[in-house]
Amino acid sequence: MTRKLGIIALESAQNAGNKIDSILSEWRGGEHFLIPAQCPRFGTGEAKGIVKESVRDRDLYILVDVCNSSITYKMDGQLNRMSPDDHFQDLKRVIAACNGKAERITVIMPFLYESRQHRRVLRESLDCAVMLRELENMGVHEIITFDAHDPRMQSAIPLSGFENVSPALQFTQSLLTEYEDLKIDSEHMMFISPDEGAMDRVVFMASIFGVNIGMFYKRRDYSVVVNGMNPIIAHDFCGESVEGKDCIVIDDMISSGGSMIDVAQQLKARGAKRVLVFATFGLFTNGFEKFDKAYEEGLFDRLFTTNLIHQRSELKEKVWYYSVNVNLYVAAIIDTMNKGESMTELVRPAKRIKEMLDLYKKSGEN
Repeated sequence: MTRKLGIIALESAQNAGNKIDSILSEWRGGEHFLIPAQCPRFGTGEAKGIVKESVRDRDLYILVDVCNSSITYKMDGQLNRMSPDDHFQDLKRVIAACNGKAERITVIMPFLYESRQHRRVLRESLDCAVMLRELENMGVHEIITFDAHDPRMQSAIPLSGFENVSPALQFTQSLLTEYEDLKIDSEHMMFISPDEGAMDRVVFMASIFGVNIGMFYKRRDYSVVVNGMNPIIAHDFCGESVEGKDCIVIDDMISSGGSMIDVAQQLKARGAKRVLVFATFGLFTNGFEKFDKAYEEGLFDRLFTTNLIHQRSELKEKVWYYSVNVNLYVAAIIDTMNKGESMTELVRPAKRIKEMLDLYKKSGEN
């Protein structure tokens, strides 16, 4: 059953919202679904949410990018960059402005707010779990996120909908489009996990590709805390030889990038042919200089991240960077949910990836 569709794209996700709306409009005979909303601020930095059209009885999808630090606002005459906290508060303001009139509210939050703090050690807050409970209490029916740092966080809201979506299909499409000379077998390719936390993603991809896996183990100094974390002393490798193989390293995010570059350096030192990196979210919190240097030194060949979060224009110009477009995928998720159809094939794309690989291998034989 198709419900009356409505989409609200917060300022942080406005560009993506416009493109997704255009895709849905093309699929549905020219109708548009974006509902304008904004969160203007007072001089003190306080704000309010305003929804400019009726959302009564709508199946409402709210898009937010909590990682978009390019947006600023004035507070006491000074410009402030919006933090993840600011974006989350704006999301709650817009939900509150809907006044409970929408039939259903689904929040599409590609990078799950505060998800890096995914477990409690001693006297620590667990903000992601608190956030999920807040949204549930505000009447949100479902949350869609991508490659959550720890998907077990959904246990905080066991009675609400929670979809943790993997863009594995889009990464595969991009890889096969970018490289025409891949040999997809265990003698020529290997998937690598940069740490134990990424093993599920690596095992999934390797099992479909039919190749072997390797893993790096992060040795940390637990006697020291730097920026809230125990620093990494070294990366120890577990796995067979990578010599002469294309190594594809998979992780959910690249933050400062130090760990990923160290992994790439070790793989090249062990004789890897090419090092390719898949990361759903490219945060690049320390800029791009170390990646430029690593690329010049031949430590990696290409870095793939999605456009699920804000991408700086400087990043898009890098010769080593490939942007994986996921707008069509998000539009398909909204379309499928709005029609009340099964999400299984969309969020579990193993069959489609397998078909794509078979076509790629056949094209290489001809």
